[in-house]
Amino acid sequence: MKQQYIGKLLPIEGYTVVYEGDISSTYFHSLTHLYQPLIGIQAIALYQTLLNESLWSSDWDNPQTHHVLMTYLSLPLDQIYEARLKLEAIGLLDTYQQESEQNKVYVYKLYAPCTPTEFFSNDMLTQLLYHELGSDKCDKLYQAFKLHYPRQHILGDKVSASFREVFTSYSSEEDVSVAKPNTAPNDGPNVDIEAVDYNLMSQMLEQRMLPVEQILSPVNKKLIAQMYALYNLTNQDIEKALLWALSDENSLITDEFKSACLDLYQTRRKQQPNEKVLDRKTSIDGNESKAKKPVTKEEQFIEMLEKISPRQLLEDLSGGNYASTQDLKIVSEVMSQQNLTPGVMNVLIHYVLLKTDMKLTKSYLEKIASHWARKNVTTVRQAMTLAKSEHNKYQQWGTSKQSYYKKPTKKEVIPDWFKDRKQTKQPVKQEKEKQSTSSDVDIDELMKKLRDS
Repeated sequence: MKQQYIGKLLPIEGYTVVYEGDISSTYFHSLTHLYQPLIGIQAIALYQTLLNESLWSSDWDNPQTHHVLMTYLSLPLDQIYEARLKLEAIGLLDTYQQESEQNKVYVYKLYAPCTPTEFFSNDMLTQLLYHELGSDKCDKLYQAFKLHYPRQHILGDKVSASFREVFTSYSSEEDVSVAKPNTAPNDGPNVDIEAVDYNLMSQMLEQRMLPVEQILSPVNKKLIAQMYALYNLTNQDIEKALLWALSDENSLITDEFKSACLDLYQTRRKQQPNEKVLDRKTSIDGNESKAKKPVTKEEQFIEMLEKISPRQLLEDLSGGNYASTQDLKIVSEVMSQQNLTPGVMNVLIHYVLLKTDMKLTKSYLEKIASHWARKNVTTVRQAMTLAKSEHNKYQQWGTSKQSYYKKPTKKEVIPDWFKDRKQTKQPVKQEKEKQSTSSDVDIDELMKKLRDS
């Protein structure tokens, strides 16, 4: 159990429950099939227990203690507190605190869960559910739920936890685009809209002579705040995503914005696992430097592939032009289906583009990506090493379809970093020096191209 929750509540402290509205079977369907995958069974059990207690006329003068709640749920108080935080963060509960003569008293105000229609109108809830269940199961739930139900004291200071305080961000397996209704009476997760610096964002838009009120509409602000909390982005990240997702009429394309936020998150997240691997490695081998800097051209190239996003790599390799929507869609699908890190995806893009005359061939990309996923490739260096060792196999995959090459007789094009693989029984020194020099020059030129663009 998480130590930080111990002592946040005391068994002797009292509580009362407030719920205004009618109970519908639709709510229970939503709780078990839509909310439970997000917040867990303990939070759902706490909600249902409090909901049932609200049906009894609560005695405000003699509130129950949390010890009673521990008995009902057969849970320790720290787990009850954690479940309460999840209910607050997801928008099912508000907590108010009052000081009595003896102890603190908490007022738990319950909110009806979103109906399925309301749930799927909320971009943030939909993103969360897709992450937990996957697209197939989510689509089945969406088709199964076709119902619509609307949702409906000064109780003290509100002390509810926000979504960002409770949940850690994650990488969604795919960006979500679902046809959904527009009305959502339930506000959904408890997101602080004002956490985003809209003043700074407005200044940025004004400097570019873009319509601030149109772009930062109330609906768009809510979406921005949700993505800001969901992916733990910075204000600078949000500004970049906004600019990427504007149409020719300066309207915010919501699906493009969500995709851009996911792309930014994945680009930033990839550095954390690398740091952990480095820490483990240096703890075993004390002779290696903790912050080893790249020395060779190949090491510098690896570092560059680890730092840039697949979108940026595509744009840089095309001379700074925007990456095509089709290429981005192919990369997004392959990356999410095979769960590849951005750095590994960059190696794959670079390898396939050079093998297919700078054309991103989806079938070839998918086949190699699937192989790398089975081999559990997670770093740029692993991807490059495997590409070298499995080159003959990949060459057979490529030549099995003529579309992979312009002319069968044309000299094979391979990435420059590939050229230093071990050659069997070839002239040793001159050939290696020649390849090393050529590889360094070509990598140097490509790195310069990436920097300049």
